[in-house]
Amino acid sequence: MSTTESTAPSAYRAPFLPILTGVIVLLATLYGGALFRLTSSSGGMDNKFSALAQDKYLGFLIRQNLLMVVAYVLLAVAAALLVQPLVSWWAGRSKHRSFFALAGRGLAVTAVIHVFFTLRLYKTRPYFIDTKEFGHWYYKCLDFIPQPGLFVLFTVLPVVFLLGVIAWHIHARGKWGSVFAGVTALIVGTSLSLQASSSPGVTSKAAEGPQPMNVIIIGSDSLRGDKLGCAGYRPARSDGAAAAGVSPHIDALAARSAHFERCYTAIASTMESGVQLMSSQYPQSHGIRFMYPDRENVRATEKRIVPIASVLRQRGYDTTVMGDWCAGYYEVVRLGFETISASSFDTFQTYMSQAVVMAHSVIPLYFDNSLGRRLFPQIESFASFVKPKVVTDRVEKRLERMAKEHKPFFWHVFFSCNHLEYGSAEPYNTMFADPSYAGPNKGKVSFDIDSFIGGTDLESKWKALPEEEVKQIRALYDGCTRQFDDCVKSILDSIKRHGLEDNTIVIVTSDHGDDLYEPGVTLGHGLTFNGGLHANQVPMIVHVPGTKPVRIPETVRLIDVVPSLADLLGVEKSPTWQGRSFAGWIRGTEKPVHRPFLGETGYPFIQFSVPGVTRPKLPPMDECTWIDEDYNYQFVVKPEYRERIIQAKQRCLRTRDWKIVCTPTADGGRHFGLFHLAADPDGMTDIAKDRPEVLAPMKAAIERWIDEKIETPIADIFPQGEP
Repeated sequence: MSTTESTAPSAYRAPFLPILTGVIVLLATLYGGALFRLTSSSGGMDNKFSALAQDKYLGFLIRQNLLMVVAYVLLAVAAALLVQPLVSWWAGRSKHRSFFALAGRGLAVTAVIHVFFTLRLYKTRPYFIDTKEFGHWYYKCLDFIPQPGLFVLFTVLPVVFLLGVIAWHIHARGKWGSVFAGVTALIVGTSLSLQASSSPGVTSKAAEGPQPMNVIIIGSDSLRGDKLGCAGYRPARSDGAAAAGVSPHIDALAARSAHFERCYTAIASTMESGVQLMSSQYPQSHGIRFMYPDRENVRATEKRIVPIASVLRQRGYDTTVMGDWCAGYYEVVRLGFETISASSFDTFQTYMSQAVVMAHSVIPLYFDNSLGRRLFPQIESFASFVKPKVVTDRVEKRLERMAKEHKPFFWHVFFSCNHLEYGSAEPYNTMFADPSYAGPNKGKVSFDIDSFIGGTDLESKWKALPEEEVKQIRALYDGCTRQFDDCVKSILDSIKRHGLEDNTIVIVTSDHGDDLYEPGVTLGHGLTFNGGLHANQVPMIVHVPGTKPVRIPETVRLIDVVPSLADLLGVEKSPTWQGRSFAGWIRGTEKPVHRPFLGETGYPFIQFSVPGVTRPKLPPMDECTWIDEDYNYQFVVKPEYRERIIQAKQRCLRTRDWKIVCTPTADGGRHFGLFHLAADPDGMTDIAKDRPEVLAPMKAAIERWIDEKIETPIADIFPQGEP
């Protein structure tokens, strides 16, 4: 192909091949960098699973990286078509038009466009940017551009440029111009698009006549019940955007709903708690006792429970789960839902595949769109791609569909907003933080996965965290809550927009809370009953159309939700449900009374110390579990450790004002600590020896629950009234 098709600068058309060569050189460099990052990150990991990934599953990793070549080839063609007009304009004003000169110009122009798209990603989808990158000057410079300017720069300018490229190809290539233009528009145009969402202007007509009541449970993993504005919580920072608090929209919902001020989960671990919520059974009854069950454990649980979703499904309800990776447990334990839309980190192959895709940064940059998801369908369920905004968009679209079909629905919408490492998107991750903070926890909690998996003594390390870091971690958590609050607002607005507000029960809750360096605790959940039980306290806001708002301080539990919904919907209760309805409290027909909170710890990633107790020794997670290739490559606990883990669990009983903690000892005994939370809310002083008249009945009650699976009402624990 001649490189001198015309001597006139304005008419010069640079040949395609050298430009494509320059683009390939750039993309090959990016591909090599991705492989280097992938091997470097794997090489730095010390746990046994990383070694397994490099040894036994090396072929799988290689195939995944080869699959990425398809994306690079598509990008090479699209980029060459895109930059050809610019290179032609550049070369037309120069005497240097050799193959290598044109290839160099193609590489340079493509690099500039790549930088542009990377900066655009920072503003349009910041959750794909490593939080460590946020402080760099090349991103911060965008903060000085006003919003209208950003719209022109990142939306108007790319569209104008794309139209210009299309026009150039039509003019330069004659009858083939429309073909080249179509390919360019299809590939590049979809890279400019974000995932479509339901239009706020679309409304649906409400069905006429009485309609069955809908139910939507909205939760955020690790959201604490006492960390909402309606619970009296106020963040440390209250200027600017932080002035509205952490949960203004949830607070407004609570003000017109039944707000239960004290609700607890029996286990502060997602999968086990989720099964508890939907089946109304304690973990020791439903059978999922830790987050790595094997196939037999799961199947046995599914046979012994009656999830409310299966009950409502038989009555014509649409039963759907929508969530991100924290909702992935629904793919492991089937809880009666017909439709499950959730991402996952929970299988080893999924984890490895996601690591490969995210190492190749061109995938989130150019393929997070409708075309990209058709070419690489696996990315639609990847945890790194399914972010809170994506989940919210899916909910809004399905609400529009339900409104049109006039079909009742029972949904669980579950976000990962508040989960460790507390890495919410901008502006949430800086909204409540000290602007001058520049430490290791700037964008999210600095978390060493190898120490967590491999059994390093994290308790002592976490206890030694300086106060500055503790404040920053709490600020990150508050930002996560605010992000979830905005998701709730979008869903509530969509419910109202589609005429569903008057016949939809809305519940805001979570699976568990998190310890956030309160007295006696550090970080995490489900690992200890030290402190004030923050990791087991969850929000419980229940909005039932037609009922009066009420604040209820008496204790309820997650196992009580399903029986309550059965009463509110007029559905017969299953005899397998262990919770008790609080529907009468909402309707004002029953007087609330405190119910006992009974709980157990989850998988022992860390065994926190208990004064005066030598606890049973357990190996770290990477020794305790294995990957079952015959069970969808799930992590499962090895058979020899299952009973040992269960026997080593702490148990807890809380009445209105008292807490007793049972800690198994290394010699096979049980240690009991007693705490008067009314006077000692952080549970710092064990007074078991000082109050034998309180210890004895509480000890009998908790052992009855542990050994016989029988719950004792508070009135039976203290017949003469609680001391």
